[in-house]
Amino acid sequence: MNWIEVKITTATENLDNVSDALYAIDVTEFVISDKEDFKEFLENNRKYWDYVDETLEELKTADSCITVYLSDDPEGKANLEKIKAAIEELKNKGIQNLALHTADVKDEDWSENWKQYYKPIEVGKKVVIVPEWESVPDTDRVKFIINPGCSFGTGSHESTRMCIEEMEKYLSRGDEILDLGCGSGILSVIGLLIGAKEATAVDIDPMAVETAYSNLKLNDLPQSIYHGYAGDVTSDNELRAKLAAKKCDIVLANIVADVIISLSGYVKEFMKDTGVFICSGIIIERKDEVRLALENAGLEIIEERTMGEWAAYTAKLKG
Repeated sequence: MNWIEVKITTATENLDNVSDALYAIDVTEFVISDKEDFKEFLENNRKYWDYVDETLEELKTADSCITVYLSDDPEGKANLEKIKAAIEELKNKGIQNLALHTADVKDEDWSENWKQYYKPIEVGKKVVIVPEWESVPDTDRVKFIINPGCSFGTGSHESTRMCIEEMEKYLSRGDEILDLGCGSGILSVIGLLIGAKEATAVDIDPMAVETAYSNLKLNDLPQSIYHGYAGDVTSDNELRAKLAAKKCDIVLANIVADVIISLSGYVKEFMKDTGVFICSGIIIERKDEVRLALENAGLEIIEERTMGEWAAYTAKLKG
């Protein structure tokens, strides 16, 4: 079945009036996007949103919106006319800043159209990231296959690229790696593909760990060399002890500045004496805070990089 997408844009203060008008004509299923709620969410969760991009920031000033999906058939078209009439009635009552937009949506659009935005990406000197529905390029690069539809990170972000490029420099065949805040598992799985012997991946979200295992399987790697844990190493003593008992050659953290600062006091526990810590996801304005936290935690910065608005550090144990 095809659908008619109906978007009613308005000011936040009009949302109740529009909702009531829709209920009055028995249109009861719709999605409300309240600009003020979104703005409040961004501002109140800023420390977790170093990754908010320009598109999301622009939504803070966008109109609020109510979206209705109608079946593209006589019944749906009749309901569309009722909605148009209800909006006109609201305008006649003096409610301003109301606009109605419609678009045709095909069933396949829901599940397929987003794929056009994901193409193979070459990263660093060794890796190409390939969406699973794309043809694998004929290249000498190591191929990392990913399903972006179920992932917490796809490799296109500058911070991820810097982490992969730094890992290429410092990883030797047979190394063991630890990925803190693993998301999709992109860093740890790529680490295995370019020569690591074993990888451990940790995330506070159990779904992220499941996704990491899915990407491991997608790349034909055995579960026996991959160890995923859901938990917070800053508060879970048992998990932290488990990770500390298995020192790694490379520890990775592609998260955000506040989390890296929180982790900095524990990272040494997870590193071999000759190991390195690679961290990114740091907005440039906060890189000095992160540097100070790492140095105060007994780490020596051996490389600082920036790409776009993002910074990354590679560090080793002092002395």
